[in-house]
Amino acid sequence: QVQVVESGGGLVQVGGSLRLSCAPSEPTERNFATGWFRRAPGKEREFVASIRWRGSNKSYGASVRGRFTISKDHAKNTVYLQMNNLKPEDTAVYYCAADVSGRGSGPYDGWGQGTQVTVSS
Repeated sequence: QVQVVESGGGLVQVGGSLRLSCAPSEPTERNFATGWFRRAPGKEREFVASIRWRGSNKSYGASVRGRFTISKDHAKNTVYLQMNNLKPEDTAVYYCAADVSGRGSGPYDGWGQGTQVTVSS
């Protein structure tokens, strides 16, 4: 079973940027799609973005489209989430997970423990 690990969270001011990283916890051939999700206090988990490892298919949630960019680095076996123009409502724990079908539409498994993103106003 694939297990992924997130990193890169932190505290940033409104309008600032952060980049999150998602990598397998152990060396593995990466054929799975990767999804980013977030959960804010008192809210349901929300889809943020996904990317296929093979091909260029990407998908974004409506609340982040145009501000966040998902990308991948094959050499580093890592998926990134570049978050720009951050807003207080982006404050949440961000998780990445693996879709072993490769399609990016789920179901997702191998969830990381999450990384906190806090946007201060």
